[in-house]
Amino acid sequence: MQPILDVENLVKEFPFKGDKKNGVPRAIDDISFQVFEGEALGLVGESGSGKSTTARCILHLLKPTSGKVSFQGSNVLEMNKNELKSFRKDAQIVFQDPYSSLDPRMKVGDIIGEGIEIHNPKISKQELRNEVIEMMELVGLRPDHFNRYPRAFSGGERQRIGIARALAVKPKLLICDEPVASLDVSIQAQILNLLQKMKEELGLTILFIAHDLATVRHLCTRIAVMESGKIREIGDRSQIYENPQHPYTQSLIAIVPEPDPISERARLVERKLSKLKEQP
Repeated sequence: MQPILDVENLVKEFPFKGDKKNGVPRAIDDISFQVFEGEALGLVGESGSGKSTTARCILHLLKPTSGKVSFQGSNVLEMNKNELKSFRKDAQIVFQDPYSSLDPRMKVGDIIGEGIEIHNPKISKQELRNEVIEMMELVGLRPDHFNRYPRAFSGGERQRIGIARALAVKPKLLICDEPVASLDVSIQAQILNLLQKMKEELGLTILFIAHDLATVRHLCTRIAVMESGKIREIGDRSQIYENPQHPYTQSLIAIVPEPDPISERARLVERKLSKLKEQP
């Protein structure tokens, strides 16, 4: 099966300002992975590991230092202006912060409809409104939200607006850059369930970026673990959770909460006892 997204030997360097003797740091250090149509791949790692830089290089919002990004067989990094416009319709992103990613001066209907108008400038106002309302209802927003401003919504509702905006142009690939990191735990579950629903109903392919393995546990069928710009391990969900190979993956697994509160309590006690034994 051919991948919808193929990242090969991707490198992104950010040169130091001033005189430095330690060389040029690599935010992304020669990484490769594939995402297959209809799957959700989790890209997991702590802050500063290079996850968001990877997303921006894939979308050509940042120019990689070297490497190749192929989308449906075409090299994204060699696309001209018109080809990039078409690609960015097919590959959309949902950002982490639902507060700063929405223009506070625009009404919700305009935010969601903006992409539709860009890619279909001949659409009538009524057709546009109908499409926007259909998308709003799909993500759990009401039609009467159409003329409201982002300030009238909670963080979870704003993230639904961001998801609706991304899905409105009917993309084939949705990149979610830590979309629940700034939300309360109960709201996180709602957004993850929504993405799972969208994946099943729309046949979406998702690259889901997160800083912990707990977030991607139920949404993603494969997981890539990233540390210091490198992919340390990639595999099926069961392999990563039940038999992690790399020490960094093992350390991430160690802090994933147990769904069973009794097991979780026992594990916390065991960890405290281990720390006490280590003390002189």
